[in-house]
Amino acid sequence: MSKVKAGDTISVHYTGTLEDGTVFDTSKERDPLQFEVSSGMMIPGFDAAVLDMAAGDNKTVNIVAEEAYGEAREEMVATFPRTSFPEEIDPEIGQQLALTTPSGQPLNVIVTKVEGDDITLDGNHFLAGKDLTFEIEVVEILNSSEVVEEESEEE
Repeated sequence: MSKVKAGDTISVHYTGTLEDGTVFDTSKERDPLQFEVSSGMMIPGFDAAVLDMAAGDNKTVNIVAEEAYGEAREEMVATFPRTSFPEEIDPEIGQQLALTTPSGQPLNVIVTKVEGDDITLDGNHFLAGKDLTFEIEVVEILNSSEVVEEESEEE
């Protein structure tokens, strides 16, 4: 049976939870997630977890923050005066905003504090600094050099 290796394109079902058991994402109610293993499409710990699994295998894996979305970085938190926001925006804690960095890159931020005329925004990924648990099921290995070699031998 073929095992997942770097460069394979696979489909998986997964459920991601936080340490307290809160589900932050799942594919159970939609099509399986397809991705190329070790291509940078997934967090490093998820990529490592699927290696050597076969179609139909299930696994639960704990991924530390460094192998997930990294540690929260203080330089991604900044405070701005209310006057720097458009008039139609009334910032509230928890509100998500889309900004553009000086280099033109999009950046999603969350309002974390509203204090007088000061608004604090956090540009860290909402899962940064958190250890994650994933239940993973490999549904299918869609393309693998091992599968291609087996098919060639049968011809």
